Amino acid sequence: MTDYDVVLVGGGIMSATLGVLLRRVQPDWSILVLERLDGLGLESSSAWNNAGTGHAGLCEFNYTPLLGDGSIDVGSAIAVNEQFQLSRQLWARLAEEGTLGDPAGFIRTVPHYGFAHGDAGVAHLRLRYEALRGHPLFDGMEFTRDRDVMARWLPLMFGHRPDDGEQVAVCRTRAGTDVDYGVLTRRLFDALARDGVEVRTGHEVRSLTRDDRRWRLRVRDRQGADDHDVRAGFVFLGAGGGTLPLLQSAGVAETRAYGGFPISGRFLRTSRPELLARHHAKVYSHAEPGAPSLSVPHLDTRVVDGRAYLMFGPFAAFSPRFLKRGRLSDLPRSVNRRNLGTLLGAARGNAGLLRYLVGQLAQTRRGRLRALRRFVPDARAADWELVTAGQRVQVVKRVNGRGSIAGFGTEVVTSAHGGLAALLGASPGASASVAIMLDVLERAFPDRVPDWRPALRTLLPSYGTSLSGQPELLRETALRTAAALGLDETAAHGAEHG
Repeated sequence: MTDYDVVLVGGGIMSATLGVLLRRVQPDWSILVLERLDGLGLESSSAWNNAGTGHAGLCEFNYTPLLGDGSIDVGSAIAVNEQFQLSRQLWARLAEEGTLGDPAGFIRTVPHYGFAHGDAGVAHLRLRYEALRGHPLFDGMEFTRDRDVMARWLPLMFGHRPDDGEQVAVCRTRAGTDVDYGVLTRRLFDALARDGVEVRTGHEVRSLTRDDRRWRLRVRDRQGADDHDVRAGFVFLGAGGGTLPLLQSAGVAETRAYGGFPISGRFLRTSRPELLARHHAKVYSHAEPGAPSLSVPHLDTRVVDGRAYLMFGPFAAFSPRFLKRGRLSDLPRSVNRRNLGTLLGAARGNAGLLRYLVGQLAQTRRGRLRALRRFVPDARAADWELVTAGQRVQVVKRVNGRGSIAGFGTEVVTSAHGGLAALLGASPGASASVAIMLDVLERAFPDRVPDWRPALRTLLPSYGTSLSGQPELLRETALRTAAALGLDETAAHGAEHG
């Protein structure tokens, strides 16, 4: 039996971020990281398993939904932008300290675009632009319906697009980013290991139980199939799709009726130099009528381990695994008498989503090419390959007495017994990792956070405040983080520089 102050389960961006924060505020605590795979950042944090977008609400339609009265709600876009600013501040501070190596290895400036087609789509994009362009967090946003301008901005999409009479529009923000979260995760863990944190890969947590005032974890060394126990005063479950089964094994009352619905995704990918030369952007459009928000198509510049690609998708897929490298039995093993009714109720209430998934599973190569040509009219099938992205598990729980898929965001769960926090869900995920882990600290350690605030503000100048109402602080942090991370400072304050 080995005792630690903190055990972080899962070797992804969330555990890495929480480890960094805890190391700064409580450097005397012993910390152990347990990851079941033989490497770090290989599941949802891997560059191939997420969009790699620095999600800041700059271009994503699903963060600015239309309301029944014809107005638009931009609250989520502003909130997620504030969250991403916190992530930038942490990465910038660590980069300034020399902890993360050359930031160009994990982050770069890539403009973000909203792309609308059809009368309703163009109207939505214009409303979005008008509602956000005056906000300090969205400085430099540009809108156009001029096809010549679009062809200059996005030559792959508009350079050879026939004018078929369809209404199209584009909204650009030059301050967008592309992030390789896999590289970033591994660098964060390298820094933690140098700072005395014990990081074990190839170690799977099999069960979690309460042991007096501490938590006992049954751990299997997958190399030698050896089981041993570890105890900790605080446990964080950041194991992606592996989190829900561990909560179930721990008997956490708050999640007894929770279920999980796994959703996978596929993308078309190319590394053809002639295509890369014509597209340096992340372009998000709107979902097709009747399709869920998670289906929003996007064409992205990606740089993965230093090599450039274009990716288009997502196309929904299904696997009963809760992790990309999980077990086929994950879904059936998660069903029990407490959550069966919740799952069945959610299935009845989400018939449209299920029909969409069935349609996606039946989609042919020609159908995927047709979707791609909405963005790239002259796309050739031979230039693109189909790849499988990461596995996500959506939370299914009771809402107003009925089973429901509770949105597609992230949810922090804590135990009434104390000493345990877990993260469920996915989006916006890695981009908001710092804000989400601050939420974990505040909920799991309410008595300690007041003493930790000075150290946290050293790392995160805007912690506890809103940048939206402090334009000078926003300007200062935007320029400082851009300089530290090697981003385009002009793009970081686009309106001032035209």
